Amino acid sequence: MEKESTFEKIYEVVRQIPKGRVATYGQVAALAGNRRWARVVGYALHVNPDPGHIPCHRVVNRLGEVSSAFAFGGGNRQIELLEAEGVSLADGVVDLKKYQWTRRDLAELERM
Repeated sequence: MEKESTFEKIYEVVRQIPKGRVATYGQVAALAGNRRWARVVGYALHVNPDPGHIPCHRVVNRLGEVSSAFAFGGGNRQIELLEAEGVSLADGVVDLKKYQWTRRDLAELERM
């Protein structure tokens, strides 16, 4: 059986973030298997091979800030994509208390 690469593990976590929710780089890193991979998450998302199915726009920094170096159109594009999903931002910052994805969200989705 072929072992999953680090980037594949990261992409699998990002695919699970539901519309209207965000996750932090550190959160994605921890869920992918190593909480110290936050920077690696950034590298992986920057070379995202399938942005249509791997919603990297839903990943923000630990303060809820969007990336100024968003690989698929810059920070403004990331804001547009998040707002289109119902996520409100104030000066490019997401309210993590309101929009951060949790495993409980995933459990609720699986029950539907």
